[in-house]
Amino acid sequence: MNKSTSPASATATASAAATSRGDDKVKRVALVTGGTAGIGAASAEALRGAGFLVAVSYGHNHAAADEFSTRTGIPVFSWNVADLQSCSDGVARVQDALGPIDVLVNNAGITHDTVLHKMTAEQWHEVIDVDLTGCFNMCRVLIEGMRDRHYGRIVNISSVNGQSGQAGQTNYAAAKAGMIGFTKSLALEAASRNITVNAIAPGYTDTGMVTVVKPEVMAHILEGVPTHRLATAAEIARCVVFLAAEESGFMTGITLSINGGKYMV
Repeated sequence: MNKSTSPASATATASAAATSRGDDKVKRVALVTGGTAGIGAASAEALRGAGFLVAVSYGHNHAAADEFSTRTGIPVFSWNVADLQSCSDGVARVQDALGPIDVLVNNAGITHDTVLHKMTAEQWHEVIDVDLTGCFNMCRVLIEGMRDRHYGRIVNISSVNGQSGQAGQTNYAAAKAGMIGFTKSLALEAASRNITVNAIAPGYTDTGMVTVVKPEVMAHILEGVPTHRLATAAEIARCVVFLAAEESGFMTGITLSINGGKYMV
């Protein structure tokens, strides 16, 4: 579905964008993929609180998107990050509403957990396509505009399991590790154009993706976390805002690990 589910919200925000861009200090436009729940939603709200004009994309949960947009006033747009043309069309709609996108947070991700000897090709490709190829697609669509404007902030949400590995997640860990290598390489390519590219590797966070884990499994996981708790989405979002800031322009190509001490690099 390639349309915004909240046209009134998008129109109102576009009007605000036009007003803001008439000010002495132009407000930067930020786009968060997978931004209607969990870390993505917390990041979108934190970025707005920091003064950015924010839009979020989502895949297919229209009810959750409508609830998020109604609650926050942040416009929502639906497209498939695994499809390059869908990303191009979606980005065009966001930029028509808000203006050029200065900050991209690649947060969209899915899991299909199972051990490799039981994993289907579909489970492998779906996770790689959304989590890793989605990161490529979004960056590919936006990087030329950022280069032309000599400005950009890209934040890729990886995972502690992309650093340490995790049984039952060869697909997810491969995708998230790939994001880290992607981040370093694009950072090298883009640095001369005042574009920073960084990754965040959250540990286990109190979001819907983690809360479906069986209690006995979660108890075992928390035994390996020195802080003995899950992160909050707001804690991850604070770091997104930090990396998205203009003042963070000398920080690029890094992976910021936020995992309660579970994996130290």
